[in-house]
Amino acid sequence: MSKPPSPPPPAPPANGNRPPAQKPAAPPKTFTVQRGRTKTAHKIVIYGPGGVGKSELCSLLPEVGIKPLFLDLDDGTGFMDVDRVLPESWDDMLAILRSDLCGEYHAIVIDDFTKAESLAIDWTIDNVPHEKGHKVKGGIEGYGFGKGYTHVYDTFLHLLAELDRHVREGRNVIGIAHECTANVPNPSGEDWIRYEPRLQSPPSGKGSIRHRVKEWCDHLLFIGFDVHVDSDGKGQGSGTRTIYPVEYPTHWAKSRELAEPIPYHRGDAELWRQLFQRKER
Repeated sequence: MSKPPSPPPPAPPANGNRPPAQKPAAPPKTFTVQRGRTKTAHKIVIYGPGGVGKSELCSLLPEVGIKPLFLDLDDGTGFMDVDRVLPESWDDMLAILRSDLCGEYHAIVIDDFTKAESLAIDWTIDNVPHEKGHKVKGGIEGYGFGKGYTHVYDTFLHLLAELDRHVREGRNVIGIAHECTANVPNPSGEDWIRYEPRLQSPPSGKGSIRHRVKEWCDHLLFIGFDVHVDSDGKGQGSGTRTIYPVEYPTHWAKSRELAEPIPYHRGDAELWRQLFQRKER
């Protein structure tokens, strides 16, 4: 049996033009090794029960030479002598962060993250359609099982990205949040309850703004009223407060700089002195 004829060679480029030459490979990127501490702005999240003094604490930043601008989302700074802007929507908040208003300030305070999440939910419902193309109704559950939480999570990331940009410019950012209680699974014994920031954290773990914020910040600080339990099992307190920078079974916390609880008294800026006026080690 004879072999089939070979296919004809490819036709030359039209008009005799040669194929464009490949661009030469870019030279390899070079890197510089650094050593030692670098001075950088802080990403701080402060959370605790209502009335414990979270906004008041942030108003004390000028005591250590830090000029803050409050983005007051929950109308909580009216009794304080601070510079504030009153955004009414998610778009307002991002527009302020992208504007020149923040240029003269050393810190931006989002008061508060819990309200910011609520604005993110409103924006998501208004701007992110259902996968079938229609606008959802009945809140984020209208997207279907778990999908709404993912959409809100993606929206909230835009806020963190804007705050990251300010940190790169040398501006500290502080997010205030309310607290909630969460059940903690314990493989070796009984479960327990601890305080965590009141931010979205569905049981599936997907779309958890709470966990993302914990990973994102340099300092997650819990402020709580001091409570002592007497011999009858009743809680007793005198109104004193403590700032916790280290995690305990009772609460989430972490810090890149602080290692000991700090008593917090009205008008006392000790937290900021330890963060911003510490001696270089």
